[in-house]
Amino acid sequence: MKKYRKLFFAAVIAAIFIGTFVFLWQKSQPKEEVYTELTAQMDSIQKTTIITGKIEPRNEVSVKPQISGIIAELMKEPGQYVQQGEVIAKVKVIPDMGQLSSAESRVRLATMNLKQAQVDYNREEALHNQKLVSDDEFDKVRQQLRQATEERSAAEEALQVVRDGVSKSNASASSTLIRATISGVILDIPIKVGNSVINSNTFNDGTTIATVANMNDLIFRGNIDETEVGQLVIGMPMKITIGALQDMTFNAALEYISPKATESNGANQFEIKAAVRLNDISGNTSATLRSGYSANAEIVLARADNVLTVPESAIEFSGDSTFVYIIKPTNDKPEYIRTQVTTGLSDGVNIEIKSGLKVNDKVRGPQIITDDNIDE
Repeated sequence: MKKYRKLFFAAVIAAIFIGTFVFLWQKSQPKEEVYTELTAQMDSIQKTTIITGKIEPRNEVSVKPQISGIIAELMKEPGQYVQQGEVIAKVKVIPDMGQLSSAESRVRLATMNLKQAQVDYNREEALHNQKLVSDDEFDKVRQQLRQATEERSAAEEALQVVRDGVSKSNASASSTLIRATISGVILDIPIKVGNSVINSNTFNDGTTIATVANMNDLIFRGNIDETEVGQLVIGMPMKITIGALQDMTFNAALEYISPKATESNGANQFEIKAAVRLNDISGNTSATLRSGYSANAEIVLARADNVLTVPESAIEFSGDSTFVYIIKPTNDKPEYIRTQVTTGLSDGVNIEIKSGLKVNDKVRGPQIITDDNIDE
């Protein structure tokens, strides 16, 4: 019994050893490499680039006050349309005490001079009526009275401007009324009633009362890399897509390329601008384009129509040369003939073949990955 048991265990160990040997031998055998087959065909290729930017109005104006003071009233809100000259806000003037005191002093002095001129005029008039003074002397006194009257009027107006920001003679053009300088949509009113505002002068830019823009004249502004800017030409068409407006594409035309680069994340970028057509490609005018929308612009940098193409994955690059493997059918297995080709434009998926292939030629593509390849 023990003898048969030993023979049994010896047979099991031998079977395991032989099985392991066969398995390892099979795994050591080279596996047949299988490749996809690709066909050269006539097609069109275009090289495009995507530029990230945003939508902006061409003309965006900051409306600033002509005088300093406090906002007394706001007549408009963001989003409303205003005509040029329409009142947006009203400013209450807080007079400077030094200027106010000077203006009041000027009025008092002008009043005194006017009273004296009136007395001189009355005296000269009585003497002139008695033929005791010449007409020339009387005309001089009368002219002095007119000058004194005009000076007091000017002093009173100056006092009104310092105190109230407006005088009776120029009430229609009051500097306390902040008016729109262009026609358009109010994008922003960053101030509130009660805020202090200052006018623009040599030392500061002044307080912005409102931002107004013509939303019927929009541009796309973005940056393009220096490796592609040389292929751009003024007037090139662009397609604008806006993330906030799904399934809508707008046409645009390139109208500006910056002559100077700016560095961004270690790369030189050139600013571009393009005029945007408000109707999308499908003719839909219901969408409202807003200032600051993020957008992408697609530009066709180069295009080749009706040319011989193959997928770029079939190309082997070796230095400055390019090759393909033409498939030559055989009874056993395909034969791959390495052939040099001349390539042209590429769109990243397909590439133009200028010479070395003919239409419908079969070429070797990427290797087909199987489970056996993965195990190896």
